[in-house]
Amino acid sequence: MLRYVYAGMLIAAVLSIACAGQSDPSAESIPEQITEISEDAGSEPVPPRESAIRLRVATTTSLYDTGLWSYLEPMFEDEYSVELDVLYAGTGKALEWGRRGDVDVITVHSRSREEQFVEEGYGLARVPFAYNYFLIVGPPDDPAGLAEMTPDEAAATLMNSGEAVFVSRGDDSGTHGKEKAIWAAAGYEYEDVRTSGDWYVEGGSGMGPTLVMANEMNAYTLSDMGTFIAYKSDLNLEPVVDQGDVLLNVYSVLQVTSTRNPEMAANLVEFLTSETVQELIGNYGVNEYGIQLFTPCAGLDM
Repeated sequence: MLRYVYAGMLIAAVLSIACAGQSDPSAESIPEQITEISEDAGSEPVPPRESAIRLRVATTTSLYDTGLWSYLEPMFEDEYSVELDVLYAGTGKALEWGRRGDVDVITVHSRSREEQFVEEGYGLARVPFAYNYFLIVGPPDDPAGLAEMTPDEAAATLMNSGEAVFVSRGDDSGTHGKEKAIWAAAGYEYEDVRTSGDWYVEGGSGMGPTLVMANEMNAYTLSDMGTFIAYKSDLNLEPVVDQGDVLLNVYSVLQVTSTRNPEMAANLVEFLTSETVQELIGNYGVNEYGIQLFTPCAGLDM
């Protein structure tokens, strides 16, 4: 059993009880016909929506890479007789699609940016529905000696080692935003970090490809727990830093104000926060990986 499971056990228990009680402006346009989209979307204008009911959801890559959306999508489609187009990208790009009205619902993990999105009038509300934790993962021999360190101590050690390689998402995602927060907690300006030497590598891609890149480079990276567990069997990487409040990773769903299908968008928010689906989210991956990838938290302010 991974060490971080025990580190987060008490916090997870408390939050689970509470739950039970209660941009990149240059982002390309989204084609209508596809149900998945990469970071390098095509440049064709958004065509008119078809007459059949379709709902577009922009999701962070970690929810896509873990397979959670592939699991939930057909359930929602069957229950509501709707075509769901799940489009994956970093949080910054997903929010930009929402600002442009290209999507109807967003599921991302960056509280400050989500709250700003709502305050600016682009979203109706920020509704948390699941959480897990971020981890700093790296080679099993831990060449930089980060084990047992706090996130900010690990960041300072990486910054000053001059040898250990760190692979950043570098894509304006929620994970990338969390990484910036860790550098800031260690007392470093992000721009100084990213220009400090060859040890810092920007992948510019989703969480899965970033983990693969770190593995190939025998490097460290920051990952959400769910994606790391889903990819772990193909990686020679281990969690080395797994404790600290800053590592909490909360996923929220936001109905976009400009959606053309407000009733169906509201249905998706209710679906994700329903008792039945919350239980499914909590059990997702347990049989396959032997560990919970996500903890449901509908109704909790976090």
